[in-house]
Amino acid sequence: MADFLWKNYFKRTTEEKEIGEILKENILFADLSSRQLKFVTNIVHLRKYRTDEVVFHQGEVGVGMYIIAKGRVNITTEETRLNKNKSTIIIAKLVPGDFFGELSLVEENGRRSATATAGEDTSLIGFFKPDLLEILERMPVAGVKIALSLGEVVGRRLKETTERVSILEEQLARLQSESNT
Repeated sequence: MADFLWKNYFKRTTEEKEIGEILKENILFADLSSRQLKFVTNIVHLRKYRTDEVVFHQGEVGVGMYIIAKGRVNITTEETRLNKNKSTIIIAKLVPGDFFGELSLVEENGRRSATATAGEDTSLIGFFKPDLLEILERMPVAGVKIALSLGEVVGRRLKETTERVSILEEQLARLQSESNT
């Protein structure tokens, strides 16, 4: 009963240590000092999802990004076919360490381009736009480091998307020329 008298309230929990380690391995937070990382660790949110639970739906306004601590997340889009039936397309199957939804940190009222669903019991670290704004206000050097890394990630993903679109356009042009002969 008197255990609460001896409990070390300043000791970091295992969960906090794990969150800090996961953040340190993420490109957005990798350049932070240990003090800055601890500050961020205290701001982010750990959320748990059950298998097949939706993290967010395509078309919703995005408010932040998620890093997978444990579990799996499936990223899907819905497409309406000519016969007006909707079909779900799996875009990606993400694993621990992967992150998604980062565009919502820089977009104003941007809509989610896909749906994210837990592929199994999953723990996600949520990092939301108000969190980034708080860091920028209270610890500007850390905020700038995160913002620059975020810009790099968004730029890299845009470049990859552009390359994929170019490849698909070439394939489509080839298929069209073959069908015309």
